[in-house]
Amino acid sequence: MDRRRSIRPRRTDSPDGSTHMWDIGVSTWVWTSPLTDDVLSVLAPRIRGWSFDVVELPVENPGDWDPHRAAGLLAALGLKATVCLVMPPGRDLVESDAVVETQDYLRHVVDVAAVVGSGVAAGPAYSAVGRTWRIGHRPEVYAQLRANLAPVVEHAASKGVRIAVEPLNRYETSLINTVGQALEALDGLPEEGWGLALDTYHLNIEESSPVEAIRAAGARIAHVQVCANDRGTPGRDHQDWPAVLRALAGAGYRGPLCIESFTPDNAAIATAASIWRPLAESPDALAADGLAFLRGATAPFTG
Repeated sequence: MDRRRSIRPRRTDSPDGSTHMWDIGVSTWVWTSPLTDDVLSVLAPRIRGWSFDVVELPVENPGDWDPHRAAGLLAALGLKATVCLVMPPGRDLVESDAVVETQDYLRHVVDVAAVVGSGVAAGPAYSAVGRTWRIGHRPEVYAQLRANLAPVVEHAASKGVRIAVEPLNRYETSLINTVGQALEALDGLPEEGWGLALDTYHLNIEESSPVEAIRAAGARIAHVQVCANDRGTPGRDHQDWPAVLRALAGAGYRGPLCIESFTPDNAAIATAASIWRPLAESPDALAADGLAFLRGATAPFTG
């Protein structure tokens, strides 16, 4: 089946009776790492209080938080969920002895996504963040990735979830940096079980034209994360947001736009993401100001 024909524009009713093309979400990484049940019970009502539609839930390690408890909490608040996967050192699907353990972890994230109602498990589902090496014959490495990711993609499809594979910048990986590389690497996997996760931060670094990269990704876009070009507040940067949003609309993307930034308070995640200074007055300000900007920027796309 041609999945491009199965995608239909979806607009979401707003409290004032208007409709908007994209839900707006925010990652709990803006405030904390790792996520726990107790932290989510405090954060989720605040996130809803700012009028976000979606909360993005990282699964750093199985058992950090209970997906059934989270699903109940979010449903009571009227919040939707997306889920992202995490690839620290030791999680790899290529040229590694940790393939089986990594596959098990990724299947677990898919199961979590299914429980909380997320249609995606998004992230760099191929290699540990920060692992860079000179890749000799890239087609062979990509073939290895497809073979090792295939069982996970098949499991995701069986759960109604897509593995949304995220290209990262050159300082975080040498395996998949661009949309073109991602499409090449994943070509041949069952289409219903995978898509691409696009992050405006990485697009800004690696793509000669983020807009053209979005167009190239087209109907394969399964998830979108947004932030300023310095990882800070969306809109307080040099990104051409109107052009990016027009490209996403033209590609048929109707999923959420999730603000992803990182707290500098957790040494491990701050180091992995190279967060060496505060990116906003406070995490709350980054979230609230980012939401206000995105509501305004997406207003022309209401219907």
